[in-house]
Amino acid sequence: MISDEVFKRKVLDKVTRRLIPLLFVLYIIAYLDRVNVGFAALQINHDLGFSSTIYGFGSGIFFLGYFLFEIPSNLILEKIGARVWIARIAITWGVIATGMMFVKSPLSFYLLRFFLGIAEAGFFPGIILYLTYWFPTIQRAKTVALFMTATAITGVVGGPLSGLLLTLHGIAGLAGWQWLFIVEGLPAIIMGFVVLNYLCERPKQAEWLEPEERFWLHERLQLESEHKQRHNSYTLLQALVNPKVWLLSLIYFTLVIGLYGISFWLPQIIKGFSGLSDLWVGFLSVIPYLVGASGMLFVGSHSDQTRERRAHVAIPAFIGAFGLVLSAYFHEPMTALASLSLAALGIWGAFGPFWALPTAFLSGTAAGSLALINSVGNLAGFVAPYLIGLIKDATNSFTGGLLVMAAALLLGGILTLVVHHDSFLEELDTIRS
Repeated sequence: MISDEVFKRKVLDKVTRRLIPLLFVLYIIAYLDRVNVGFAALQINHDLGFSSTIYGFGSGIFFLGYFLFEIPSNLILEKIGARVWIARIAITWGVIATGMMFVKSPLSFYLLRFFLGIAEAGFFPGIILYLTYWFPTIQRAKTVALFMTATAITGVVGGPLSGLLLTLHGIAGLAGWQWLFIVEGLPAIIMGFVVLNYLCERPKQAEWLEPEERFWLHERLQLESEHKQRHNSYTLLQALVNPKVWLLSLIYFTLVIGLYGISFWLPQIIKGFSGLSDLWVGFLSVIPYLVGASGMLFVGSHSDQTRERRAHVAIPAFIGAFGLVLSAYFHEPMTALASLSLAALGIWGAFGPFWALPTAFLSGTAAGSLALINSVGNLAGFVAPYLIGLIKDATNSFTGGLLVMAAALLLGGILTLVVHHDSFLEELDTIRS
């Protein structure tokens, strides 16, 4: 007879195999369409005469549209269901991402990036919310890490791909950066229709689970939901004015400064210290992302094993800050690349445990505050590229920008240690199905 623990592990492994690969691929496409402008900048800045400030502002304005529509989008997802709304998000962002090929001026660059942010708004917090429908709390750091590793794997896949696409310059009368936007934008449209035919909303509807598996998973998640309602019964308004939600938003803001500071500027930083071709810049950029992916998986898994979250966010944030400081002052190619890889290890490592914090005490309509945390945090996606662009134009160096990112991560690590210990995880250990 199969033991309870073996049965539970079997069910959750089956759910992981069914959902995570699709969501993982979808997030790779979403993240690539969000940050591939970093590689396009290797040509588009020259072709269209964009300064670092114009590029930084255009890269970051994506997040203003994202911020404005994030909470409404996530609430619509909760109301009409993840399958339809995630498909809608993917199709519309794919159309606009492909339309980036028509950029001709700073204004068109700003407008398309802004509308791309509107189109994608709600995707990430919607997925985080969707995962709470399928995975118990004590497994969420690892699960979120598996999903969010896509942001690092995007660099592994997208770096060489983007570098290769830039070499198509002149084919069919198109610039290399135009080919980049076409080829990397179309998969989102295709995946939108895949989502419509593949996802289901809740475990009770999952025909790919056995009846007893559906029953156990539904009951386990229902117990957790009831437990949260008894101990943390927040309305949406209460969650949105909860100091802990805003503290988590600020922490996420600091982490995202590091994330997008690296993502949007890594190709130009590597180009600056190496002087290599666009293709080789694409291949070299793989290394920090591989290290970041490894850190994300290790830290997320260790956080779940130890049932500890705060230190698993703070320590990686400190490591990321240290790596950025080293990269600011060491410009020899191998040393600089190693420093950026250390920074990536810390930055990406913090995200899995971070998202296990708010999902441990927010449920029901309060889940709209997940969108608040994500949208406020992602404003750093506007601040970081624009600020680094301003500093780069003013100093003709990336040193100041790297130090600003390091200071933000240091602050984020310190603030994480301020978050009061939540006994929710330990209490869940007493719940038995």
